[in-house]
Amino acid sequence: MSSLLLDDVVRLIGIRSTADRPDELRRALDFMLDLVGPGFSVRRFSSGGKPSALVTVGPGLPRVILNAHLDVVPGSDAQFAARLDGDRLYGRGAHDMKAAAVVLATVFRDCARTLPYPIALQLVTDEEVGGFDGTGHQVAQGVRGEFVVIGEQSGLRIVTESKGIVRVRLEAVGVSAHAAYPWLGSNALDAVVSAVSALTARYPVPEAEVWTTTVNVASVATSNVAANIVPADATALLDIRFPPSDPDLAGRSPSEIVSFLASVTGPAVEVTVEALGAPHHASSSSAFVGLLGAAARSVGYEGSLLRKHGAADGRFYSAQGVDAVIFGPGGDGQHGPEEYLDVRTLDPYQEALIAFLKSAGE
Repeated sequence: MSSLLLDDVVRLIGIRSTADRPDELRRALDFMLDLVGPGFSVRRFSSGGKPSALVTVGPGLPRVILNAHLDVVPGSDAQFAARLDGDRLYGRGAHDMKAAAVVLATVFRDCARTLPYPIALQLVTDEEVGGFDGTGHQVAQGVRGEFVVIGEQSGLRIVTESKGIVRVRLEAVGVSAHAAYPWLGSNALDAVVSAVSALTARYPVPEAEVWTTTVNVASVATSNVAANIVPADATALLDIRFPPSDPDLAGRSPSEIVSFLASVTGPAVEVTVEALGAPHHASSSSAFVGLLGAAARSVGYEGSLLRKHGAADGRFYSAQGVDAVIFGPGGDGQHGPEEYLDVRTLDPYQEALIAFLKSAGE
C-alpha cells in the first residue's frame, strides 16, 4: 500500500469538515485541490454556504465524472486523529468517504491527461446534509457526464440502486391546561405520538435487512417542561427511506407525499415535507457498469452489483437520465464510534479505477 496515499487520507481525516464548520469545509476542499495540483480547469461553486468544485481536463462533455464528498458527520475529538490498527484505519470519514476521495483525486491527477477522452473530478461538501448545495447545485447549473462514479463505501462492489429519502416534520397544536384536569386541555404531544405510532405501525422496523420502506423517528419534542401542564405544542422529525418500487412515495411530488402521509397520521397533526430525494437507479446493463465490474475482477474482487439503503448524490444524476454508481473501498462503521477503512482495499481500489478509466477509452 502506498504510504503517501495513506498519509493524505490521514491528513484529510484531521480536517474537521462537519456542516457546522464552514471554514473547515473550505479547508478540506482546498486540501483536495492542492492534492490534484495545477494544470487543470477548476470551476468553483457555492450554494447555501457550501463550497464545491468541478475539476476538468479536455473539451466537451466528460465521459466519466469521479464524485467525492468531503464533509463528514460529527464525531468525537479522537475520531479526527486517525489511528492505524493492523489492517484498519480508524477515524471519522475513513470509510465515509475521505479515503475514497483521496484515491479518486489521485487517480484523476495521474491519469486525466493521458486519457483519450474528457474526464472530471467533482468535489462537494454537503452530502451528509442532503447534497442539494453540492452535487445537486452543480447538476442544476448544467453539470453532466456520460457516467458517474461516486466513491462511497462499497467494498469494490457496484451500487446501481439506492433508496430515496423523505425528511418529514409532524406538528400538533393543542390547548394548555393543568395536568390534574387534562379534560380541560388538548395534549399536542399525545397527538404527535399517536401519528408517529400510526406511521411506524404501517412501516415497522424489519427484523433483518430487506428492500422495503423504513421510518426512523429522529426526535419528538415539545416546548413544555413542566410535568403539571398539558403540552400545547409538539413536533416530530422523521427520516423515511423508500425503494423505487414504493407506489406511495416513489415518483410522487412533495404535496402528494404530504397527502398520503396525512391519510396515515390523521388530521390531528400537520405534515410537512422538509426534504425529498428520489431513489437512484443505474442500468445494470450499461457498458460502463460492465467495464467497472471487469476492472474490479481484474484486481481480485467480484465486482458484483449491490443495492444500498442509504441515499447518495447519484440520485441527482439519475433524475437527469445519467447513470451513476457507487464504487468505493471496504471498511465498516460509517457514522459510528468505530468507523474504519480496510486499508487492504485501498490499493486494489486505486488499481481498479485506473483499469476502468483506461478501458473506457478503448
